[in-house]
This record gives sequence, structure tokens and C-alpha cells, in this order.
Amino acid sequence: MSEVAVVTAAPADDIDAKTNKLIRNMSLVSAGVGLIPFPMVDMLAVGGLQVYLVREIALLYQVPFSRDRAKALISALVGSGAPVMLAGGAMSLVAAVPVIGQILSLAVMPTLSGASTFALGKVFNEHFKTGGTLLDFDADKMRAYYQQQFEKGKADLAKTASGEPMAA
Repeated sequence: MSEVAVVTAAPADDIDAKTNKLIRNMSLVSAGVGLIPFPMVDMLAVGGLQVYLVREIALLYQVPFSRDRAKALISALVGSGAPVMLAGGAMSLVAAVPVIGQILSLAVMPTLSGASTFALGKVFNEHFKTGGTLLDFDADKMRAYYQQQFEKGKADLAKTASGEPMAA
């Protein structure tokens, strides 16, 4: 005899709380991955974590997920809308310079990686919360919100580094 799983939508407050916790945790993991001292490995790992984050948020909102579509949307949002992330890519390459490059990279990459993941999670949370899907996501319209959340993520990570808990 087979069992049939019945999926019911969770209350909006419950989904929001779970999503905020997920965003906070993945931001901290991304910041930790930013400490990887190998050029470009950190950027690739953070990219994978960000796709995972979008997938998990989509699951919470019961939105159909496509890995390829998510990667394209993340690239469109982060790649063209945040010059600071280009600096992050440059910092990843700077890490290849013995000693000095690694010290500079360790000082910058965790914040950029964590803040980018935080902002991305907030953007997709807001989009899915309002009934959006991966098919109707408009990176151009969400870019200003992403940038605002990126700055908030940087500030929150700085507080966390000084011992304060990260806000959700």
C-alpha cells in the first residue's frame, strides 16, 4: 500500500520566518566560503550556495524551480547590477598573489560573499512572497532592491563580526 503525501501551504508568517533564517544561515556560510584562499574557487562555491538558496526559498513558496533558469537570473541580477561583485572577482584573483594578495582577499571576500547571498535571498523572498516565479522575475526591476539589501547585508555582517547577532 502506498502513502500519499498531502502538501499544504504553510502560513505566510511561518514561511517568512523560515526563509529569513535560511537567508541568514546561507549568508554566514557564504561569508565563510569567502575565506577560501584559492582564486575563483570561492566565487564558484558562493555561486553554488546562491543557487541552492534560491531553490530552497522556491520550495518554501511552492514555486517551480529550474537550476538553469535560477543561474541565469542570479547572473543577470548580481553580474550586471552590482559592480562591487566585480571587485569581488578581482579580489579573488588578487588572492593568487602570495601573502599580500591573500591578506587583502581575506579582508574583503567574506563580506562581499555574505552580503551578496543575503541580498539575493531577500530579493527572491520578496519576489516569491508576492506570487512571482522564476519565469516572471525581472532583474532590472529588482536591481535597486538588491543593492539596498546588499548594503544592509554588509552592515549586518560587520555587526556579526563584532559579536552581535545578524538581523534577518
